Amino acid sequence: MALSQAARKVLLTGTVSDSHTWNLVFLELLLTEQGYAVDNLGPCVPVELLVRRCRAYAPDLVVVSSVNGHGYADGLAAVTGLRAEPDLADVPVVIGGNLGLDGRDDAHRRARLRAAGYQAVFDDGDLLAFERYLTALTGQPRTPVGRPA
Repeated sequence: MALSQAARKVLLTGTVSDSHTWNLVFLELLLTEQGYAVDNLGPCVPVELLVRRCRAYAPDLVVVSSVNGHGYADGLAAVTGLRAEPDLADVPVVIGGNLGLDGRDDAHRRARLRAAGYQAVFDDGDLLAFERYLTALTGQPRTPVGRPA
């Protein structure tokens, strides 16, 4: 799915148990720098709020971020809530950050998240993989700040 320049709305959210904000601020800046219109829901977002805002904002992509180590469990709940709504079943959703308390990359965990409805899983905050994913969506590589396009 390629996004046009006109259709580049991202709904950015933390998970229900994660009170961290620095990751969300960083991602908002990164996405804005790349030309996305970002609606940042902030930390500790209940699934019901995510569903309501997704309907109201009609994003082209939902980005779920967690750094507290509970991203796997919270992320499953978030995507399950979105996928349970017929009108939101096809909205692209990705998740990234510290998804488990054990601090290791877990292929089984990634596979379960993908099976639940995430288009991509960026375990351990793999920023380069996330940027490659965004480039694939838009067909346009990122232009670093301060350099001519």
